[in-house]
Amino acid sequence: MTLTKDRIKETLAAVSHPEGGDILSRGCIINIAVCDTDASVRLCYTQGMGAEAPQPPRETLSSLAKLIDTLVRSLAKEHNLDPFGLVVEFVDHAGNPVLRLKSDPKSSAESAPAPKQAPQNASASGVPGVDNIIAVGAGKGGVGKSTVAVNLAIALARKGRRVGILDGDIYGPSLPTMLGLQTLDQNVIDSVLQPFMVHGVKSITMGKLVETDKPLIWRGPMAHGAFHQLIERTEWGELDDLIIDLPPGTGDVPLTLAQSVKLAGAVIVCTPQKVAQDDAVRATKMFESLGVDVLGAVENMSYFIGDDGKEYDIFGRGGAQQMAQRLGIPFLGSIPINTSLRQNMDSGNPTKNFDPATAGGEQLPKSLEQLADQLIAQLTLATMHRGAKTPTLSIS
Repeated sequence: MTLTKDRIKETLAAVSHPEGGDILSRGCIINIAVCDTDASVRLCYTQGMGAEAPQPPRETLSSLAKLIDTLVRSLAKEHNLDPFGLVVEFVDHAGNPVLRLKSDPKSSAESAPAPKQAPQNASASGVPGVDNIIAVGAGKGGVGKSTVAVNLAIALARKGRRVGILDGDIYGPSLPTMLGLQTLDQNVIDSVLQPFMVHGVKSITMGKLVETDKPLIWRGPMAHGAFHQLIERTEWGELDDLIIDLPPGTGDVPLTLAQSVKLAGAVIVCTPQKVAQDDAVRATKMFESLGVDVLGAVENMSYFIGDDGKEYDIFGRGGAQQMAQRLGIPFLGSIPINTSLRQNMDSGNPTKNFDPATAGGEQLPKSLEQLADQLIAQLTLATMHRGAKTPTLSIS
């Protein structure tokens, strides 16, 4: 029996806020995510009080978190979801963690289902210092995969996370243009690549290692080697998230990535129309067959915002969301397109996409912020799925 986000929200409306009212009406609930027998609830205690409002005593947040945990887990039992895993997290106005309560499913290792990961990715290794490696892929070109990857990386960094982005599109690197790297020189220290630090994220791209106007005419093994060099011989340092912008399709590089690098999951980019959905389904199935969690789908170019402020459903808004529902994968959100987005990406100023004054209005910044929130929630759930099955309840 399905437990929905709306059902959880209705239940939490009964939780009183110490300052008056309830946590729902005060807008404290930032995000709710549900996936099978796991869920996460993200809240901001001081929502509506102003950015300068001080955080309450830790005991207050702890009591609220435990009450939310009790109510949601009771609701899950009503839906015959037992065991049930839950994360309750309080953040400040900037999205930085303040308190986190994690309640893992109360099940034994013997009764736990076998992990879904296939040997290809299960045997892969991670990157030292990097917590989550996230592949951003698409079944076809032209859907704005690189645009989504860049803006997603910046959106995560604006949440206070340490983020890197790797341009894995060996044959058609986009990061030099989108991040404005043209005038910067690639530094190498002791044979280790030093990533560029721009727009709040670390970045590395093949586009800064070869001549700009010359094509790479490489066979598979050469592309594999270059891809590994970018990942393994870059001084990434400590990162919460490393976004990898993959080439389109289901060819050699995505396959090599899934077999050799331990992924936290993949994000599938799709435009609304049917032809893009068909290819996105193939990309989803590829990652699933390799044992890589699909964190969700993004509908890019969901609609066009004209200079007159009107919205035009050029490709048929909602198609990717319907595809995600059909496949049983999370839908992370939709991103509109407007003239400002195109100008900001072409000029290497993607940070402007987060300011309504330079993003053509509020729709684009809002959609990118929501996309980051949804991805963070899905990463939390994926971590719970991969974690230990023994019962734990911890507050940090």
